Amino acid sequence: MKNAIEILLVEDNPDDANLAIRALKKSNLANHLLHLEDGEEALAYIFDEKNAMPRLILLDLKMPKIDGIEVLRRLKSDDKKKVIPVVMLTSSKEESDIVETYKLGVNAYIVKPVDFNQFVKAVTELGLFWLVLNEPPVEQ
Repeated sequence: MKNAIEILLVEDNPDDANLAIRALKKSNLANHLLHLEDGEEALAYIFDEKNAMPRLILLDLKMPKIDGIEVLRRLKSDDKKKVIPVVMLTSSKEESDIVETYKLGVNAYIVKPVDFNQFVKAVTELGLFWLVLNEPPVEQ
């Protein structure tokens, strides 16, 4: 597979990104991980036909340039890209954000735990579910 990326982590906060990466490495799920810092970079990567589709996108909501809602909107409106599972990994507990992202087709919405151990556990469990347990559609 060309440029095989299993997890695309889109997170502007370096501390949160490092925690997520450490958690995924601890579970041996970070071998094919790409970290991008904003929605503009994410869209450029996702819609570049030279790049293979990631198996999972972990997407922050509040980011500079293009926010997570707009990334989700564009991704889920594209017939080829909308099958990629997207998990919002955000600090926002706002009901309007939760409702909007589910209306746009997010696969899961996880509020980042403040506690380090809970954060590691949450990221590890979602990585295991989406990369090991979940059965994705066969690529077209």
